[in-house]
Amino acid sequence: MNFYFEASEVLNRLDAKEGSIKGILATLPENNRSRTAALVIETLKYKSALSDVIQASKLLTEEKKKINSLNLALVLVHDTLLANGIQAGDGPIKQAILRHKTRLKSELQRIKIKRGVKSDLELAQTSDDRAAKIPRYVRVNTSMWSTEEAILSYTKRGFQLQGPFASSKGFGIDEHIPDLLAFNPALQFRDDPSYKTGKIILQDKASCFSAFVLSPPCNDPNAVVIDATAAPGNKTSHLSALMGNKGKLYAFERDKRRFSTLKMMLAKAACRNVEAVNADFLTIDPSHPKYSLATHILLDPSCSGSGIVNRLDYLLEDEIEAVEEDRLNKLATFQLMMIKHAMKFPHVQKIVYSTCSIHATENEHVISHALQSDEAKDSHFKLALRNDVLPTWNRRGQAEEMKGTSDADSLVRCSPGEDGTNGFFVSCFIREHLSVLPRTEPLKKRKAETEEAAPEKRKKKRKKKVKIE
Repeated sequence: MNFYFEASEVLNRLDAKEGSIKGILATLPENNRSRTAALVIETLKYKSALSDVIQASKLLTEEKKKINSLNLALVLVHDTLLANGIQAGDGPIKQAILRHKTRLKSELQRIKIKRGVKSDLELAQTSDDRAAKIPRYVRVNTSMWSTEEAILSYTKRGFQLQGPFASSKGFGIDEHIPDLLAFNPALQFRDDPSYKTGKIILQDKASCFSAFVLSPPCNDPNAVVIDATAAPGNKTSHLSALMGNKGKLYAFERDKRRFSTLKMMLAKAACRNVEAVNADFLTIDPSHPKYSLATHILLDPSCSGSGIVNRLDYLLEDEIEAVEEDRLNKLATFQLMMIKHAMKFPHVQKIVYSTCSIHATENEHVISHALQSDEAKDSHFKLALRNDVLPTWNRRGQAEEMKGTSDADSLVRCSPGEDGTNGFFVSCFIREHLSVLPRTEPLKKRKAETEEAAPEKRKKKRKKKVKIE
């Protein structure tokens, strides 16, 4: 019965909007994750019908002492009506459900008639059509093997390098992100040996943009990089690979449960240069002896997730209304705080800020406010030019949301259903040095000239003394 409690708790967390389906399932213990994930996903597919069945049967009213949660009732009724029965011993909770089995079946039949369907399968919620246009992206973990080795491995297993939509066994090499392969959307990799051993990472293409644009120092033992919001660890492992597993990468995660997931992910991906820190990035002192040395910071903070149209989260769409402006403003306030805090680190040269949101409130507006902040002005931060931020990517920021400036061209946007990715936004701040150079170069030049002239003066003086003598 613990299995059902675990599944109902996942549903509780989804109701509380604690994260995406994939993200929350990733926090479950690995030994029971697949079984729980399957029940959660199947229950969500039929949630609308199952909720009507439970309400019509008055199950929660008549069995409130045994079953005090709608989500617990959902997973139990799912297995009673749509699977092979409740997989648990004959305890009081199972008996409570079985007492109503005939009534539950009857109500399910009434709902099928009412909705004009003949089979149980027709009651399931259909997927987002846009997800079918997104390849199954696989990032090669170059900390463990090379892309060439990965391609050879898959071609030996019958896959063909002909593009992800050419056939069920087709795959291709991404044109924008190195070490990223694109497979047919219908493929599953959960049982793939390379996935299980950490040699490949299942990561959407747009999600790979953040680390790639940050472009941390590679193979530099003195490099110091920060991932400010690291869990579950996809972007962290990408940064680690780009660094050649050298230097130091500090990965911050404030939530204890997500921190545990992060550590498992980093161990699986053989990220030897990462130090995971269970702390809120906003509480970190920029002058801290270790962290103040960071030159590159990745910011991918909490957002509305409005750009996600993957193969699971469509199951929540029937409950998602238009995102309230108040919630977006609160998120934007937090996101701006993260950027301004990152700008306080004395040695930081590059900051990448990204979201999986399509809303300008969390994207262009946050960037505009950040550029106008005292932190940006005091530390001379500006947006990197397009040439340094995926220059060949066509979809850029929304100019109308940037108050008429030309900065929109420095920003990257991904549109779900059109770009072969989930919705995403990427920006890159760099520290401007030109405002300092005009003052420092002449000083250095004058100092050098003075040092060169000093011996001459001393020499002349010595000669003069000789003449006097």
